[in-house]
Amino acid sequence: MRRYLNRSPLLAAALLGGLNLAVAQDSSDAHASDPFRQLEELLPTANGYRNAAGAPGHEYWQQQVDHDIRIALDDATQRMTGAETVTYKNNSPDALDYLWFQLDNNNLGPASGSVLAGAAPNMKSMSYTGLRRLLARRTFDGSLDVTQVADGAGNALHHVVVDTMLRVDLPDPLAPGAATVVKIDWNYQMNRSDEVGGRTAAEYFEEDGNWIYEVAHWFPRAAAYTDVHGWHNKQFLGSGEFTLEFGNYRVAITVPADHIVASTGVLVNAEDVLTDAQRQRLAEAMDAPEPMFIVTPDEALENQAEGTDETATWIFEAENVRDFAWSSSRKFIWDAWGYRIEGVEEPILAMSYYPIEGEPLWSRYSTQAIAHTLDIYSKFTFPYPYPVAISVNGPVGGMEYPMICFNGPRPEEDGTYTKRTKYGLIGVIIHEVGHNWFPMIVNSDERQWTWMDEGLNTFVQYLTEQEWEEDYPSRRGEPANMATYMSSENQVPIMTNSESILQFGNNAYGKPATALNVLRETVMGRELFDFAFKTYSRRWMFKRPMPGDLFRTMEDASAIDLDWFWRGWFYTTNHVDIAVAGMEHFQLEPLDPTEGANLAISERDERTDTLGTIRNASIPKRSDRFPELLDFYNVFDALEATPADIRAFDKKLEKLEPEERALHATSFHYYVIDLENLGGLLTPIPLELRYADGTTEKVVFPAELWRRSPEAVSKLIVSEREIDSVLFDPNRETADADVTNNEYPPVVVNSRFKLFDSPKSKNPMQRAREEEERAAKEAAGETVEDDEELEPVGSNR
Repeated sequence: MRRYLNRSPLLAAALLGGLNLAVAQDSSDAHASDPFRQLEELLPTANGYRNAAGAPGHEYWQQQVDHDIRIALDDATQRMTGAETVTYKNNSPDALDYLWFQLDNNNLGPASGSVLAGAAPNMKSMSYTGLRRLLARRTFDGSLDVTQVADGAGNALHHVVVDTMLRVDLPDPLAPGAATVVKIDWNYQMNRSDEVGGRTAAEYFEEDGNWIYEVAHWFPRAAAYTDVHGWHNKQFLGSGEFTLEFGNYRVAITVPADHIVASTGVLVNAEDVLTDAQRQRLAEAMDAPEPMFIVTPDEALENQAEGTDETATWIFEAENVRDFAWSSSRKFIWDAWGYRIEGVEEPILAMSYYPIEGEPLWSRYSTQAIAHTLDIYSKFTFPYPYPVAISVNGPVGGMEYPMICFNGPRPEEDGTYTKRTKYGLIGVIIHEVGHNWFPMIVNSDERQWTWMDEGLNTFVQYLTEQEWEEDYPSRRGEPANMATYMSSENQVPIMTNSESILQFGNNAYGKPATALNVLRETVMGRELFDFAFKTYSRRWMFKRPMPGDLFRTMEDASAIDLDWFWRGWFYTTNHVDIAVAGMEHFQLEPLDPTEGANLAISERDERTDTLGTIRNASIPKRSDRFPELLDFYNVFDALEATPADIRAFDKKLEKLEPEERALHATSFHYYVIDLENLGGLLTPIPLELRYADGTTEKVVFPAELWRRSPEAVSKLIVSEREIDSVLFDPNRETADADVTNNEYPPVVVNSRFKLFDSPKSKNPMQRAREEEERAAKEAAGETVEDDEELEPVGSNR
């Protein structure tokens, strides 16, 4: 629609100042529903531990917990026996009467809170595997059996096991700045991966009688004591992961002598457990141009065929880690590569461990994916600070620990693999190695805020995948991939406790990763975002951030108010659905009355006659019979300029200032575009303007456009060219859920449909008759061909 503007001082000022006008509807309850109000009402008050800029405060503290552990694996029974000496340093300002330890493997007990609080499965779609696992959980007990708790002198300490938590009572309060020693002995049964799944498991290979052990959550781990929550002793129900303390570890792992062990930390007794050839190869790998075998496939095959009753003890040491995991098997092929990254003086030993069943996929991609992750994550956050990075193939599909991760994808038995398997392997290794940054170093609270490690990690995983190869098929990160979930009803806000999330992958991984991608690409821009995100990562290295620390740091480092963004994306379930509801075209009305009259007459002549006018044209008129009825008004055209109009124009022209005359000399087009926010989530407005001359232009308006009315707003665009149409979100960057309302004027939505055969199924009587005929043939000794896969006769009663 084209309209002509009255000459207002406001418009003149706007044009002369080069401004665009935003016209918004006022809301009567704007304050109550204001999505731009600040987050201060939701975020913790800044203090000496965490300051208002989102950085650790001048009084920040965290505990130090060191471990000296001995663990022995019985390969015949899959039972673990361990003993640890824990040195607990109280850096808090509080005296502690007791210490809490996590016994996360207790959730594998048949009477654990995880089992008792679990909802019923869908019994109508139960699989053989599902039923077998369900029945196994009734009797299998993988809980840690704590047999002794004592002080450093060996004196027994009173202790209580509360489901997945162990409380150790101290004889005297542990004063601020003091340390104490606790000794704990325990044992437990490893879970078979084909019977009881978990983040730790043992996989049995029936063909050669060997096992792969991926060992996690295997020792009593000190629960976190923080300035935010005090003791973090929330029970482990299976979803919320782990909040742990940093410390130094020395771990002695006793396994069959022919096993190869992969572990957190650095092997300190290689001369006792590795052959001369293996040590020589490791030395060569440090300067190799590409990954090389430490244990070759042929050696692994020979090793898995022998077996031994002798044992060997592998000793590993790790500094400043919050957890410790390891894996062991005689089936392992082992490759390594001393990989150098910018900002790190010494090469990092990237290593992969996998059985022959992982070939040829693993030797080709695993260690390369580790190295690529070290490169890209270091670029976007901080250089990798640990000496090793490991990927292990075994029964756990994807799980992360400091310096080591467990990953599942394997090729088919014939060595072939699908595209999905290939990129599934690369993606999961990037993701799990990436967890070294979030949360193994940036030590967020996984049990409460899953998104702070999974979401941030998935975002950097997306960036890393996109630098692997052209058109890498990333599962998560692209906003368009999250639009369907965000517009669904079956969701909860991102800021929901881990155990209460409805769709774990979408809520904790996909949506926060998408949010950060939108923040980087559309809201902040790459340069500002990358600086702020790197600032957050480096501020909180080896420390414990909370959501408010991320939110405040991103604003502090960028000078952009993002409270509306965090509130909408993280605290609500609103989604993006912007409709381009209309567009009006204005032009400045001509001051010259003759020019104005000609335009008005031309527009009148272009109008389509009404149906009544068309039909009435042929009806005889009285004025045809009596011409004297026609007078002045029958020939007068009110649109034509009169001599008086021209004289008035000349006088007005004399009174106009030069800059006012200049306005009338312009030929701008003024377009008012009406936008509606149907999904409720605020978003910047990227628009593609399509001009009458065939060219296009992209403009982006900030989310603050909605500040006076979050529901509907109009935006003025001043252009020297005519605009034919406008398109919201042309590059699918906002997670908009409904693209059919993104264009104005609206266009026909093109799609296709398929034709399908509708074969007539046999009725129960026909199928029963066939069964009778089949039985008669079998009784007569005739050969009967196997049936096609059919439902039972009574299945459609």
